[in-house]
Amino acid sequence: MNNLFNYIEKESPIHGLTGATKLVCLFLWSMAAMTTYDTRLLLVLAIFGIALFPIGKIGVKDISFMLWFTLVFLVLNTILVYLFSPRHGTEIYGTCTFLFGMSGRFAPTAEQLFFQFNYILKYFATIPFVLLFVCTTNPSEFAASLNKIGVSYSVSYSVALALRYIPDIQKQYHEISQASQARGVELSKKASLVKRLKSASAILVPLILSSMDRIEIISNAMELRCFGKNKKRTWYMAQKFKPLDYISIIVCALLLVISLTLTYINGSRFYNPFIH
Repeated sequence: MNNLFNYIEKESPIHGLTGATKLVCLFLWSMAAMTTYDTRLLLVLAIFGIALFPIGKIGVKDISFMLWFTLVFLVLNTILVYLFSPRHGTEIYGTCTFLFGMSGRFAPTAEQLFFQFNYILKYFATIPFVLLFVCTTNPSEFAASLNKIGVSYSVSYSVALALRYIPDIQKQYHEISQASQARGVELSKKASLVKRLKSASAILVPLILSSMDRIEIISNAMELRCFGKNKKRTWYMAQKFKPLDYISIIVCALLLVISLTLTYINGSRFYNPFIH
């Protein structure tokens, strides 16, 4: 069964960071990538983000489903951007350089291809870090870290439950799917895509009902334990900030500063190699 937004327990420097550190780093990293279209910085972020996976001991097979999903979405999105706005790049960079001796509305231009290359780089600069955050952050430890930096423990615990519930839903879907196939419902690749989608949609009803039952059980258990009665609580998974936590935050903060500085130097969010 493929992992879908699931914590993968391993021992690595990234796993050893506190949940709060990884959340702050994710915010700073995302801001650095989103506030610029400078190709140089986006390349650094993309390469650096991919290089973090071996450090976090996360393999391709661990996130294969999300990688395929992201790739399909990226390809469709890139095609649609070109179809609906094939001259957006020329408007941004202020020049128009036709390629391959072609002309017309949909003729490829160097500016449009460069813009779409940067557009793709934005995905490679942000998605790997998001996946790494999800795969290396223990929900309970993350809740404890959020509470430590001032977030209400009820809100922190809700976040932890949400993160834990995603793999539970995935597991329930797999179990219901296996039970349906044992009863003769075809969900394998042998059936057509339309038939598989109809069969998969039929699983949603028992999945929702079983999820509601789990929510009621958890709510009753928390109520019986007087959850929310006191203003503070203790945490089993709480961690103290270590030197590596501070170093990680400083590095990500510097990346955001570099992004803002490049925007100021370039005069806009876009790095323009077509104007010398």
